[in-house]
Amino acid sequence: MDLNIALLKGDGIGPEIVDSTVAVLEKIGKKFGHRFTFTPYLAGGCAIDATGEPLPQETVDGCKASDSVLLGAVGGPKWDTLPGHLRPERALLGMRSALGLYTNIRPAKLYSALKAECLLREDIVAKGVDLVMIRELTGGIYFGERGRRQGAMGEEAYDTECYSEKEVERIARVAFETAKKRSKKVTSIDKANVLESSRLWREVMHRVAAEYPEIECTDMLVDNAAMQLIKNPSQFDVVVTSNMFGDILSDESSQITGSIGLLPSASLGDSKCGMYEPIHGSAPDIAGQNKSNPIATVLSGAMMLRYSFDLEEEARAIEAAVDNVLNAGWRTADILGTSTAAPLSCTEMTEKILEQI
Repeated sequence: MDLNIALLKGDGIGPEIVDSTVAVLEKIGKKFGHRFTFTPYLAGGCAIDATGEPLPQETVDGCKASDSVLLGAVGGPKWDTLPGHLRPERALLGMRSALGLYTNIRPAKLYSALKAECLLREDIVAKGVDLVMIRELTGGIYFGERGRRQGAMGEEAYDTECYSEKEVERIARVAFETAKKRSKKVTSIDKANVLESSRLWREVMHRVAAEYPEIECTDMLVDNAAMQLIKNPSQFDVVVTSNMFGDILSDESSQITGSIGLLPSASLGDSKCGMYEPIHGSAPDIAGQNKSNPIATVLSGAMMLRYSFDLEEEARAIEAAVDNVLNAGWRTADILGTSTAAPLSCTEMTEKILEQI
């Protein structure tokens, strides 16, 4: 199989973690007889420096022409003072919109080798954590009408949360179809006791749930969900929620697993072309020091093989390699915990994963 992958290395640690994932994918290609062609494009702060905008049209066109997109991370303090429409993060929103990527899939798994690094009590950890957070990605408050105006107490700013029936329905179907392949349980997160948009969300979720009688569907308010993720995370399997709630809760779930450096994500639409990225940021404090953890990005590559290319065996080979490395005790600094071993660099961890493929 010949596949064209667009690379958006981005800023901070983005280039090194993308390079690690490219090395892993190339090893997979050699083992299973595939040829990957990687084409780099600018996005984020590096694009601002080079072109004056976070998402050049050349990048959009290149990504649309590719079979899928691998993203590192964007942003950093260098660009924090720019106006909102020129911030590096606008590249992410722009790519999601341009590619029609309305679904974000973020698995959160507590590896048995890292249970000691979980911040929760031992009795909670013993139950395990293995959930998938499905976040609506192109609607809600991040894409709603916004602006500033004069109010009764001076200048005020507003951002609008808005969802249509279609937007909720299509993300609901992703959640239920995902649950069919797992434990047949969906938890829908909203704030229906306060927000009108959440009331519509809940109505549509219930309507779609009726088409999946084999799936258990439960509503949960977002504030309670935030507490339950800490109190009893094992109760969750497939979690579906809005753009902003999913942004917050998925980062919370990442800390339960021991490190945000372990969690991948997939952004998908109606076509096979998706965008795959770690859920962590650009970590400018360690950029260029070869200290980053490449695992989240490597696992994002595995998700690409699974969701965009239907290469399940190849995806499992990467995931098994990561499991083996962690079980052998190899660690980067962010998952070192109480271990007295010397932490591996990004390139050293990548080499360990390559050895296991």
